[in-house]
Amino acid sequence: MGSLTEKFAAGMNRIAADHDLVLRNVAAAVSGGADSLALAFLLREYVKEHGGRAVMLTVNHHLRPEAGAEAEMVAALAAKWGMEHHILDWFPDQTSGSLEEKARLGRYRLLEEWCAAHEIEHLLTAHHQTDQAETFLMRLQRGSGVDGLASMQPFSRRGRINLIRPLLDVDPAELKDLLRNNQIGWAEDASNDCDDFLRVRMRKFLPRLEKATGISVRRLAETAKALSEARAYFENETDQFVKRYVRYFEQMAVSVSPTALNALHPELKRRVLARLLRQIGGGSYPPEYEELQRLLKTVADPHFRGCTLGGCVLVPFQKRLWIVRESKEKKTPDSLQWKDFVRSFPTYDKMVIPHALKCLLTARQK
Repeated sequence: MGSLTEKFAAGMNRIAADHDLVLRNVAAAVSGGADSLALAFLLREYVKEHGGRAVMLTVNHHLRPEAGAEAEMVAALAAKWGMEHHILDWFPDQTSGSLEEKARLGRYRLLEEWCAAHEIEHLLTAHHQTDQAETFLMRLQRGSGVDGLASMQPFSRRGRINLIRPLLDVDPAELKDLLRNNQIGWAEDASNDCDDFLRVRMRKFLPRLEKATGISVRRLAETAKALSEARAYFENETDQFVKRYVRYFEQMAVSVSPTALNALHPELKRRVLARLLRQIGGGSYPPEYEELQRLLKTVADPHFRGCTLGGCVLVPFQKRLWIVRESKEKKTPDSLQWKDFVRSFPTYDKMVIPHALKCLLTARQK
């Protein structure tokens, strides 16, 4: 398909069409590495052709002595190109946990906050075909199901912004060739060669995997893409079930027909419960596969009286399964408190709801 510039433009236009987006005010996460600099160059060319505002955002994690100089290098290149650029600072804390994961979450938080504050809804990242293959293998190693193995998507919603990955089908060697052909230098991050990180070990393993088995980066990325289509189907089926059989109560609780739930394929049962638990419990991630499997067995027990998972209380009540947000409020509201609540929310008059939800609703009135 023509040049990489044309391929990038076609990908951007396809993402916009598929998700009904107007990609005129966008930002790109640019670290100074080859991949993100190539993304910035392609975005610059795209905006020249299609118009709009394009911003380059660089997060300085302050984890390496050279990080500040790399951020300034990006700033100088942005000035040369006539593009808006901002450096966002993230400082590592001393709490326990994976530094790599904390840096990743911190980076996305800063990028999202900046974009939201400056009315930019779309953030581009430079994830490419090899990143997709590495992610597939990492999630395979963790025992992920369809959702995990489907890996990264060209479009996803993250908090208040749209995350767009227009390079997922691109070989990173093409990106370096693009920079060389345009006399653009880039920075090499020494941590990209550090075996302490699983992603680096996977990257180094990929050539050996292809040599020994013929399983290439492209084949892994294509498999992830095929699984993403399966995920899209399951998500659509989940949407339809929730729309038809689930009732919401002030985003504090839901109720669902156990008969309808039990009639579903096990994969869809897990998906419905995972979605509802995450929505009501407010978690960043849904419960893990094993937790959902145990939950299905627990709920199916004829002697089931209730349990907790994902910040929620699950109880059978009035021939329905209720999922209610957990609360420290345990005191049952008296009749006067309930009447006061119903006066403000008359739809609950004569409605029979579980104790846990009554506690939540009346506590909100205090």
